[in-house]
Amino acid sequence: MGEHARPISVAGKVMAILNAFALGDVRLNLSEICRRAELPLATGHRLVRELVAGGFLERVPDGTYRIGTRLWRIGSQAPAVTGLRELALPHMEDLYEATHDNVQLAVRRDLRVLVVERLRGTRSVPVLTQVGQTLPLHTTGLGKVLLAHAPVEVREAVLAGELTRHAARSITDPAELRRCIEQVRHSGYSVTRDEMTLGAASVGVPVRDADGEVVAALSLVARTRSADLRRLLPPLTTAARALSRDVAVRWRGRPDMFTPDRNARA
Repeated sequence: MGEHARPISVAGKVMAILNAFALGDVRLNLSEICRRAELPLATGHRLVRELVAGGFLERVPDGTYRIGTRLWRIGSQAPAVTGLRELALPHMEDLYEATHDNVQLAVRRDLRVLVVERLRGTRSVPVLTQVGQTLPLHTTGLGKVLLAHAPVEVREAVLAGELTRHAARSITDPAELRRCIEQVRHSGYSVTRDEMTLGAASVGVPVRDADGEVVAALSLVARTRSADLRRLLPPLTTAARALSRDVAVRWRGRPDMFTPDRNARA
């Protein structure tokens, strides 16, 4: 809270806890949250526990906390976030009409993929992805694109962390994943087959702003047996380029607005 008065009301204490993350830290332990919020440990523990139960904060396996998906969903109504989705939807609809496969738009949030929009038709391969859901970076077409263009610190954190196997072909070896994301940087697109969901394949490409920074990723998800790059990549690339042009002219967001590591750059 710094120069501000110590919060007295319950609402003030909750705001102080959420504001503890405003400095851009990805994760905080309970002691640090309480110190920044100027709250007694017992009070902070009770309120943090309630915020976790409500989905406004998330407790990660190492015992630290981060901003929760539910809070992001509320924040996603901000003009810059809705602006990205509104710009993307016409291009996503055209892409769906051209392919009749699942179309997904995502950004990076911390060390995860955050799905901000998706289109799925009755003839598309069944997927469980929902808007607002977070997915692994290392097993998704969207994630590999975002990981390939993330700051060095983010890439190294993912490579040093646990690479969980989600399906038969999930990459769990750091050296193999490093080679994969370098290939994505070189080729300009990512491909996954049976890495996140058995029977599903995806192709992902970056969406860039006026400065050429990657702000999002766009992907198609198809059945593994019909995921032909010659069919999927041309319309996907065309849609991403068109969206990037709109983003460059009309979007007022920043490449780092969706994730706390705003001072990190590759």
